Amino acid sequence: MTGTTATATGTAAGDTASRVLVLNSGSSSVKYQLLDMRDSSRLAAGLVERIGEQTSRLVHTPLGGGGGDKRERTGPIADHAAALKAVAEELAADGLGLDSPELAAIGHRVVHGGLRFSAPTVIDDAVLAEIERLVPVAPLHNPANLTGIRTAMDLRPDLPQIAVFDTAFHTTMPESAARYAIDVETADAHRIRRYGFHGTSHAYVSRETAKLLGKAPEEVNVIVLHLGNGASASAVKGGRCVDTSMGLTPLEGLVMGTRSGDIDPAVTFHLKRVAGMSTDEIDVLLNKRSGLVGLCGDNDMREIRRRIDEGDERALLAFDIYIHRLRKYIGAYYAVLGRVDAVAFTAGVGENAAPVREAAIAGLEELGLAVDADLNSVRSEKARLISPEYARVAVAVVPTDEELEIATQSYALVRGVNA
Repeated sequence: MTGTTATATGTAAGDTASRVLVLNSGSSSVKYQLLDMRDSSRLAAGLVERIGEQTSRLVHTPLGGGGGDKRERTGPIADHAAALKAVAEELAADGLGLDSPELAAIGHRVVHGGLRFSAPTVIDDAVLAEIERLVPVAPLHNPANLTGIRTAMDLRPDLPQIAVFDTAFHTTMPESAARYAIDVETADAHRIRRYGFHGTSHAYVSRETAKLLGKAPEEVNVIVLHLGNGASASAVKGGRCVDTSMGLTPLEGLVMGTRSGDIDPAVTFHLKRVAGMSTDEIDVLLNKRSGLVGLCGDNDMREIRRRIDEGDERALLAFDIYIHRLRKYIGAYYAVLGRVDAVAFTAGVGENAAPVREAAIAGLEELGLAVDADLNSVRSEKARLISPEYARVAVAVVPTDEELEIATQSYALVRGVNA
């Protein structure tokens, strides 16, 4: 199952329907944006958090037609159904109700699509069943995604609901990159392989990098570095992912805010046998008490840099380990691609931490990579080059836009156009 062609449904597929509501449902939160795909403009955005608690909070920001004042609700929101009802009320207050004939689709971020979903997909019972079947390999994410989907389907059963999968962009990896070197029968029986994540970001940024270079995605090889609290790298050859750093789960790869990234698997055996730690305790250690926070107690790069400036050696070591791993992946993916046209930094750290970009590229001049200090120091929300003109390989900062990518793919599907 690589994707499903949408069927016109009532007014949703009519000529006047140009809006897409994007939902990113977490276990206790819902992030949302409403976009008009005629010009990719944002009409509204918001966040519902602490769902199921007495201290639930909804923050809604009208953005279209000149925008308006941010509105906030506090108080108990019992579940995702109540959260989406509250979102619908806020949108209706701005004249953007979910009953509008201008709404073409609801696009859902789904973290894990396994191998069966390599494209945006219209959600039906079979798709829901497959997303549920993948819960064991995405226990923290897919259940929450399913809850958001089912709630939205109850709210608007007549409207196309589109799943856009974090893993989809990485399904083009060759088996040589996707397979782990373990017993094949065991791996296949338990769906153990490298899937990769942050796919919507890597897809968007690699395409925008090509545009920045004035070329088509098919003509460009790009190393994308998505550096946020979660971090991943990808090697994109002619618009197709051929390798990525995250694996069966988002734990593999780069040093992250709270995740260890690459580690000798025997560390887990050692901790179990020698330290007496349970599987759950090791899981918490590697996912929530490792990475930058495990190394120095902070996972905010701004705070780490402040501590470095004050002479904090522990913060400096954490930064150096972070950069060392990053440079290893740049070099590895350079070898995988053979020819690199650009290295693109994105996400919170990648877009805003000039010292990270400078340190990651420093010393790679023999690979054609360099950073211009003045260009690198400029803060901007626009995609831009930070490499000097003489550099053989472009270095870019490309702000990611996963919501726009989800909306674009969803709208293209319901309009019967390839995303």
